[in-house]
Amino acid sequence: MIRAGKIKQEILMFALRHHILIGLFMALALVAPTQASEAEELRKYVDANTQRLVDKLNEERGLYERDPEAFYKSMDEALTDFVDFRRIAARVMGRYARQTTPEQRDEFVAKFKRSLFDSYAQALVNAENFEIQVKEATINPQSDDRASVQMEVISASGNRYPVTYSMYKTAEGKWLMENVIVEGVNIGLAFRDRFGQEMEENRGQIQAVIDGWSDAVESLNLDQEVNQS
Repeated sequence: MIRAGKIKQEILMFALRHHILIGLFMALALVAPTQASEAEELRKYVDANTQRLVDKLNEERGLYERDPEAFYKSMDEALTDFVDFRRIAARVMGRYARQTTPEQRDEFVAKFKRSLFDSYAQALVNAENFEIQVKEATINPQSDDRASVQMEVISASGNRYPVTYSMYKTAEGKWLMENVIVEGVNIGLAFRDRFGQEMEENRGQIQAVIDGWSDAVESLNLDQEVNQS
């Protein structure tokens, strides 16, 4: 009787493990296609927004010199629903963000956006024709609300420059860009390091750093960092 009881128990344990394994395989079979499908949808979403921006830049070549305010407004409208500037700006401030008032945070977000447009607008608008190919999107296997999107910027001369967008999904299920890496240079991290340096040089006077942010970005010289990477 004891022997039969042990055999029965072993059979039950085997069956239980077997069902658990089957359940795991079924779960993986369901999750993998879902993630693959979502990754492709994300790639298409980023590609559509990227090509729309390239088309707008091509349409508005020279607008930056003629009417900078119109250019800023156009770029803001094109990027606001795709780039989370407020999230990026908060990360650039890092731990110093806790020292700011809501008004200062709003001011820095506006200054941050303006500095980005000032830094790259003229170069983009006056550049030779270029193409952007969005290669693939990868959903983070550890967190399905994080993803990276690989792309290449191809110049008129055929040079290729790798770019990676870091994306996150909002509570409403919308994907937004929260960082960009250009040829291995983490742009968000470079800005955050610069903000910390400015805080030290201004003896912790955060309003002074906000007021002088445009000059700080101009002296950062990201192009040189990218070329040295």
